[in-house]
Amino acid sequence: MEVGVLPVELWQLILSYLHLPDLGRCSAVCRAWHELVLSLDKTRWRQLCLGCLEHRHPNWPNQPGVEPRSWRETFKQHYLASKTWTKNMQDLESSNCLSLFRRRKGRRQLSVGAGGEFSSLRAALAAASPYDRLVLLPGLHEEQSEVLLKVPVEVVGQGKLGDVALLVSIDQHCPTARLCNIVFVPSWFTSVLYKTTAGYVQFDNCTFESGQLQIHAPGTCQVKFCTFSQSSIHLRSVALCVLENCEFTSSENAAVTVEGCPSSDHNWACKHLATLAKSCAVSMEPDAAGCPVAEQDGWGESLLEPVRTCEIVVGEGQSSFLSDAGAQALLGSVQEDAEFEENLRAAKEEEEYLALDSNSSDSDLCSDDEEDAQAVFRLPCQAHSLSQALADLVDSRLQSNRLHSLQRDLKLKSLQQELQQDKEAQSLANSLQGCIIRQCLFRDGKGGVFIYSRGQAKLEGNTFRNLTYAVRCIQNSKVVMLRNDIHHCKASGIFLRLSAGGLVADNNIHSNCEAGVDIRKGANPLVLCNKIHSGLRSGIVVAGNGKGIIRSNQIYGNKEAGIYILYNGNPAVSGNHIFQGLAAGIAVNENGRGQITGNIICENQWGGVDIRHGGDPVLRNNLISCGYSDGVVVGEHGRGLVEGNVIYGNKGCGVWMTSSSLLHLVSNQISHNSIYGVAVFCHKDDNSDQPPGQGQGGGDSFQEEREGAGRESYTVSEEEYPTARHPISVALVELNNISHNGAAGLHVKSSEALNIIANVIHANRDGGVAVLQSSQLTRIANNSISCNSHGGVLVEAECQVELRGNGVYENGSHGIISKGEGIVAENDIIGNHRCGLQLLQVADMKVIKNRIQSFRDYGIALFDEAKGLVQENIIFQGRSKKSILRPLSNAEDCPWHHGCMLTNPPARPHIRGRALGPRATAGAQRASSITTRVDGGCHNHGSVFCTVL
Repeated sequence: MEVGVLPVELWQLILSYLHLPDLGRCSAVCRAWHELVLSLDKTRWRQLCLGCLEHRHPNWPNQPGVEPRSWRETFKQHYLASKTWTKNMQDLESSNCLSLFRRRKGRRQLSVGAGGEFSSLRAALAAASPYDRLVLLPGLHEEQSEVLLKVPVEVVGQGKLGDVALLVSIDQHCPTARLCNIVFVPSWFTSVLYKTTAGYVQFDNCTFESGQLQIHAPGTCQVKFCTFSQSSIHLRSVALCVLENCEFTSSENAAVTVEGCPSSDHNWACKHLATLAKSCAVSMEPDAAGCPVAEQDGWGESLLEPVRTCEIVVGEGQSSFLSDAGAQALLGSVQEDAEFEENLRAAKEEEEYLALDSNSSDSDLCSDDEEDAQAVFRLPCQAHSLSQALADLVDSRLQSNRLHSLQRDLKLKSLQQELQQDKEAQSLANSLQGCIIRQCLFRDGKGGVFIYSRGQAKLEGNTFRNLTYAVRCIQNSKVVMLRNDIHHCKASGIFLRLSAGGLVADNNIHSNCEAGVDIRKGANPLVLCNKIHSGLRSGIVVAGNGKGIIRSNQIYGNKEAGIYILYNGNPAVSGNHIFQGLAAGIAVNENGRGQITGNIICENQWGGVDIRHGGDPVLRNNLISCGYSDGVVVGEHGRGLVEGNVIYGNKGCGVWMTSSSLLHLVSNQISHNSIYGVAVFCHKDDNSDQPPGQGQGGGDSFQEEREGAGRESYTVSEEEYPTARHPISVALVELNNISHNGAAGLHVKSSEALNIIANVIHANRDGGVAVLQSSQLTRIANNSISCNSHGGVLVEAECQVELRGNGVYENGSHGIISKGEGIVAENDIIGNHRCGLQLLQVADMKVIKNRIQSFRDYGIALFDEAKGLVQENIIFQGRSKKSILRPLSNAEDCPWHHGCMLTNPPARPHIRGRALGPRATAGAQRASSITTRVDGGCHNHGSVFCTVL
């Protein structure tokens, strides 16, 4: 009959009454009939799939309300999987044609139970032939001793699941078997429900209560749609087995235990299981449920457009990591830079320079009636070396380009991108060895999966909840975890130790009582593209010589540090987005190390990065921004290299460090922080100064690692941890751009020596450098200190300071004020609003070979009991024609000699062979530069004319 004779809806109604064999025959009639049969997917095929007693809903137990893409395809997969146990029938290998003439013996069906052919399972097995079907009638079937399964058979319970209960312990000695629709209960003499040491066993739609399955190599198994209540599976050296769509509840130990290296002795079923595993692989599509997403193209654009929230790109979408307030703060800071050149030309000074507005740090700081006077001194000039190297950074549009570049560099990669770039990760993701666990639910028990003694397991699309731990992998074992949901564990979610490894990727790990991922004792996993959030302690802990590669993860909303490294932990942490934590973003403590590169660390309650008690990481090329406290905190005895980072818009200091730390702070952009750019304090750590969980082990169980650290000495090769970074014996602040911060650019209250070398300290809303306490020498050399709202450098009483080779330009008050001791040598102190150099109280300074000019005040002024040596300085005359102020009472202590100007070297600072860090100041290049002499002689007591640009 032609299909077109009847309406399609009527054909569908007629075909919906057919059984499976008839649907197959109809499908083979012609293409039109085939398409009609396919159109029954959500009606008849769904009905057949759900009506089969051997199967359950295809997305049970995790998502029973979600329908599959195709009910027909799902039914087909169920049917083929149920026949795997029969695929070991040996065909004649001499000729495939002979199999056509082989006589096939029909399978018998034997009924067991009250009213059946056999009264007991033992009796039925004694009479069964290979591949017979044994049907257990409803009721309780009990055997008083162990049952040996010697012939391959299929044992099926009649009726619904729960109608047939089997109290038995079965030991399989045949090559294959299948059991379906049965409730297994342990016998009185053993807790082992079923075991096999050689053959293949298949369980479909069964329930196991208070017992154990034991599968030993070369035996293997397939378990599907089964429920384990207070029961477990123990797999020993199994080459390949598959557990799918099972539910494990109330286990007293681990629900699944994988022991031993996968055996090289494969039985007949391994190739069929491998094919089945590949055909049912969990898709790698991004899951949008874990974190809120937005529709913009990139988080960096929000810095440049009006009133938009900063965004992090996550796969195809983005996750918002900045609150409106945080975004507005960043927006305001960048807008301030964008108006820089306009302010530079438009700002006017009031008649009294003492009433200068401290917020106008970028202005030219000169009034209208002085412009003509300055024009007299204005001559062509060459900028000083720092300014010349960074002149192209004046334009705020280039700053915006840097933010765009940062956006591209730090974009969160998807798992697909990571697998394409990392062949090791790709190999692990595609591996099929050991135990494969898919779409299972582990809940309300002690443990989920325990892998030890070189065991291997692959976990895909499972849910672990309300357990003590989800996965524990130890002793050189390997675990591959993809797309799992792990939450509300009483301890850590994933625990790796004792040289364990593997791949932990694209999982949603949240709301656990301890760490989301715990890496210890030499474990070295790949942790990629996970969402680790809302934990009651840390997101990831690396301790006790743990390693690992932690990359492209979203780590947010954890109560303690997002990543916590301690006790010789040494991971590589890169490309992660760590935000909105309730403590530090990354904490490195108790001799922890690590390579921390290319991360976005923002909006954390404590320091973006917190380094204490011997922590010695490499912190490079990260964005540390919008924190509610300091950007980087280096506590008592902290160490490390902090290089090339952007530390921006934090509500505390950019970098806060104690004087006992040995930090190498180099080539960072430290700007728009609410307090100091860099602060150095005399401070002793105590529990009140540390974020919760970052003192004495942080609440996690670290006693083992603490004791081990005292016993063992870990040697580290250069390849493992490149310490060829020139170890330092004095804290070093070098080649940084410290600008537009809310207080002083660099604030020092130190009891240890400190070197401040070749930095740009610009446009901060207090002074440039403030040394308030320095019992040992603080060396300030070759820095450009310009356009700060107050003085360039302040040295308080009893401080020891060496100021050499600096350029101190156009600051809002005095260039240098000193009340302490030390040397001021070979500096250019030009164009500051008050005195170039002022010595107060009991200052005792050597002032040698400086070039000093103040347009409206004295070049050098001495007050109170100040004394020292002022020698060979060149004082350039400004409008006031004042050069030096010396009280007569101190004249004998302050000999002053005019230095003869032989040649005119370029303006200071002079830096040879060194490159400045990521973005230098917008404005240092416009600081004053010294010109050649106007004529051959000296005028006005040795002063020469100069220009202030």
